[in-house]
Amino acid sequence: MELLRELAALQQQHGCLDDGCLEELAERRGVPRYRIEELVSFYTHLRRTPPPRREIAICRDVVCTMHGGPRLREAVAEHAVEGLEVTGVSCLGRCDHAPAVSINGQPAGRVDPANADALLDDSTVPWLTAHDRCDWLADPYASPADHYATLLALASDPPTLAGTCLERLQDSGLRGMGGAGFPTGRKWQLVATETADSKYVICNADESEPGSFKDRVLLSTVPHLVIEGMVLAGLTVGADRGILFLRHEYSLEQQVLAAALQTAAARGILGENAAGSGRSFEIEIFVSPGGYILGEETALLEALEDRRGEPRNKPPYPGQHGLFGQPTLINNVETLALAVPIIHHGSTWWSDQGRPGFDGLKFVSISGDVVEPGVYELPVGTTVAELIERAGGMDGGRSVKAFLPGGASSRFLPADRLDTPLDFDTIAAAGSMLGSGAVVVVAEGRNLFELATGLVRFFRNESCGKCVPCRIGSHRAVGLLESVAAGSAGPDVLEELTPLGDTLEQTSLCGLGQVALAPILSMLEHFPAEVPAP
Repeated sequence: MELLRELAALQQQHGCLDDGCLEELAERRGVPRYRIEELVSFYTHLRRTPPPRREIAICRDVVCTMHGGPRLREAVAEHAVEGLEVTGVSCLGRCDHAPAVSINGQPAGRVDPANADALLDDSTVPWLTAHDRCDWLADPYASPADHYATLLALASDPPTLAGTCLERLQDSGLRGMGGAGFPTGRKWQLVATETADSKYVICNADESEPGSFKDRVLLSTVPHLVIEGMVLAGLTVGADRGILFLRHEYSLEQQVLAAALQTAAARGILGENAAGSGRSFEIEIFVSPGGYILGEETALLEALEDRRGEPRNKPPYPGQHGLFGQPTLINNVETLALAVPIIHHGSTWWSDQGRPGFDGLKFVSISGDVVEPGVYELPVGTTVAELIERAGGMDGGRSVKAFLPGGASSRFLPADRLDTPLDFDTIAAAGSMLGSGAVVVVAEGRNLFELATGLVRFFRNESCGKCVPCRIGSHRAVGLLESVAAGSAGPDVLEELTPLGDTLEQTSLCGLGQVALAPILSMLEHFPAEVPAP
């Protein structure tokens, strides 16, 4: 990770990575130039040419498209200002402010296309700030003075701490909230039983999927829970080092986290005697060099090892052979944050938080055609219809046409399934997946074929290209969809998508390729009339 950090620092200093910078770095580090070039050519945040004076990046993905992103790009581009560059980019993780905009790397608020010139002058830009602290039920602490009380109560006896954490997590049934849903207690147990001189705990804060932004809000509002969850995990599994892998678009959240880590260190929560445990545990922030694929845990590990972020073959799994070949526990932000109240209160409390027949709490981001997009803390078992009502109902009083229950990688469901409870098993039974807990609501009148095509285009653009099925299959799918939209091919060519989707699902190396065609295939299943007529 040191090589990538140096590249980021050089780019920050010089504005870009020209030949002189790369030659100097290669000579100083004793690294072949091709090793550096393979990194610079892969990661989207690294650039070889000088940046413009003003770079306005506007999200081109599903929610921002629904809210006028393409019109905003066109309106800004009409301003022929010297030194201005307007680009369409993949999801910025701010779907609650759609269309999401970033200016020279700093997030801006929602701007109407009719007022596009507001983005040209810093004094008129509606700059965003980090979320204020929220009174989440999941936060067991009434005030900052109480932070880390759960850890401090257990840390003096690490074996008891480990036993308590594993027992309560396993009894609670908490599942990983990054999308895969693997039992959290079991994952911690697997890493804890590994024998190795060195282990790692990684917080995966690289959420980059269209519709997903709950982890961003949690990092702003309860960074202490994320940090405490990491330390509890570290002491449980026997790790002495934690890494918070943060997407580079989350610059505001990085500042909040840095301050929270400084406070934790000052209180003795981190360091050689972490929380008085007699054991060392440190946490550092690593800022992603860019790319949705880095949310895949083994691609993330490759980046931390200064390689191109391409997924590894599994097995072995990170819990046995992870960062630098050592056992590595990887959880996402929400999982680590929720581990703290479970360990604090116990599994009975956790069970009581859910609706009858369900256990626990769930943070869900909702965006699209709702009045109040944002992140909501819900009892598990809350229905999609209830979530929409909590989010102020449908924008303009329109009816729901379809929804994605788990972000861009989930399957569209029709409005007749709005009463489905938000839970891993119930959403799966309804024909989709809870995934990252990112509900995107689409109102009547929207062009679903266009939106689904945009989602497939996202996966094609973000494919790392390592495996043939994903690299070629996603490109082929987008070509077919665009030919039908343009009228140069008839709808019958779309019959190829079903076997193509099966091939990608069965043979792609990682989850990106396996779900790349899910949005369009589900749209064709539930809304066949949306296909453009020849």
